[in-house]
Amino acid sequence: MDDTRSDHRERWAVVLGASSGFGAACSLALAREGYPIVGVHLDLRGTIDRAHAARDAIAATGVEVHFHNVNAADEGKRRAVIAEIGERFRQRRETGVEPYVAVLLHSLAFGTTLSYVAGDDGREVVSPKQLEMTSDVMAHSMVYWSRDLFHAGLLSRGSRLFAMTSEGAVHAVPTYGPVSAAKAALEAHCRQLALELMPHGITVNAIRAGVTDTPALRRIPGYEHLISAATERNPGGRMTRTEDVAEALVALASPRLHWMTGNTIGVDGGELIGTRVEGV
Repeated sequence: MDDTRSDHRERWAVVLGASSGFGAACSLALAREGYPIVGVHLDLRGTIDRAHAARDAIAATGVEVHFHNVNAADEGKRRAVIAEIGERFRQRRETGVEPYVAVLLHSLAFGTTLSYVAGDDGREVVSPKQLEMTSDVMAHSMVYWSRDLFHAGLLSRGSRLFAMTSEGAVHAVPTYGPVSAAKAALEAHCRQLALELMPHGITVNAIRAGVTDTPALRRIPGYEHLISAATERNPGGRMTRTEDVAEALVALASPRLHWMTGNTIGVDGGELIGTRVEGV
């Protein structure tokens, strides 16, 4: 039996991409379970109101919340946020509280959706810089955040690390190639992190959501077709919702799941495996 079931430490959550989509929904769900939230997001004038609304909804649950409007893929910004978390935890310890990062969620959805090869229509193709940026933001940053939090002593036995992936990691979709490559790399990173962190009692899993109507999805060319196809083939008869994933994440963060690590877990209503047939 794992002794984290009687753990009385203060459980915090760090969410990368906390202002919208899966990140916002998961932050709110975790806050409702009593987790103080550190949210990292990048929003400019056009979307900053959305970030403020997400932060205010979390604060309304009564937990402590700190949002950082910075580029999570920037090394200097990452180190600054982690240093601030460390200082806040130091101050908490002086009051007799023992905090730790119980949940890290990587939900960064910023990348390029362009074809690899030019067609007769003269469409733009992805550049080396765009391809590298997509993988750096959507995949490699999971390694850097996990590693830096661990080395700073902010992760501990019982920490649960998650990354949002998609069926794009295993399926080819027009113009989605750079993101598909990043998602495949992200899943590989989660497996490797799981291998290296399990001796410390830290688990790492990827969550593969079904097609979900989020701001990130609407940046994909032809997203309407993705919505239609997902709705048609999902055995549940509808698209995945961000709330579906948020509820699953809270359950997966349970201390009882201390022996579950290195997986890609589908939270999609059976979308990846099924084709819905009316009347059957």
